[in-house]
Amino acid sequence: MSILDWFATKNSANKSVTSKLDIPGNLWIKCIACGETLYSKDFEQNLKVCPKCEHHFRLTCHERLNITVDADSFIEIDYDLSPADSLDFTDIKAYKDRIVEANKKTGLNDAIITGEAKINGSDVAIGIMDFGYMGGSMGAVVGEKITRCIELATKKQIPAIIMSSSGGARMQEGMNSLMQMAKTSAALYRHKQQKLLFISVMLDPTTGGTTASFAMLGDLNITEPKALIGFAGARVIEQTIKQKLPKDFQRSEYLQEHGMIDHIVPRNKMKSFLANIIEMTNYHKQKIEETETVEQE
Repeated sequence: MSILDWFATKNSANKSVTSKLDIPGNLWIKCIACGETLYSKDFEQNLKVCPKCEHHFRLTCHERLNITVDADSFIEIDYDLSPADSLDFTDIKAYKDRIVEANKKTGLNDAIITGEAKINGSDVAIGIMDFGYMGGSMGAVVGEKITRCIELATKKQIPAIIMSSSGGARMQEGMNSLMQMAKTSAALYRHKQQKLLFISVMLDPTTGGTTASFAMLGDLNITEPKALIGFAGARVIEQTIKQKLPKDFQRSEYLQEHGMIDHIVPRNKMKSFLANIIEMTNYHKQKIEETETVEQE
């Protein structure tokens, strides 16, 4: 028997056993943090959080949306905006080809979805980034969608929430991507002038130009456990300062200890946490308006 015949026989036998036991594919998954073998169904029900080490696996933007906002409340805006290869950029692959591949991989036109929704009945404007689309990088379209999302919140006098998961500015768009840092920050400044709430949720990972602009400008900066958040990479920093960095540098817990993060919220409590903050803010705003009305009378 040749080696090819042996593998064919072995595969045939395995398929027979699998069919007999009615075992579906992808039944188990291995935790990338602790190595624990997890039953896929339990893993999904636990919101893709390892029950042993509590490692939070990355979610797609739609998975995140489904566990954050009220069912059937999301109304997407600017879904038809798509990136353009204005620089005719090519590294090892043409940017226009990367756009096509990212679209096929994720089903998205770019690395963020934005719109209006409700969280426990409260209106919000929300944007959720997807790391699966070119590393969640921020190009002209992502920056424009974030800006329009914030402007929608300002116009409707409702809180804005941006959930980031990004490697930073998109190098294939050059200065066009870097301009988004200023544009999104300016939109947030106008939002703040109206005394409106902005919650920044920085997810694993949030780095580069995303961190250096809108993501760190929240009235509340929150994250999930052990998320990677920073500007430059740890190796670049070590090579620059010629020093060994502390353990867990740029992780959620380290950043909270040093005052850069306000709250670390487990995934299963994120929606209720956001709802409570929004409810308290709306209540406080209502009381101020009532007081101002009485004073004017």
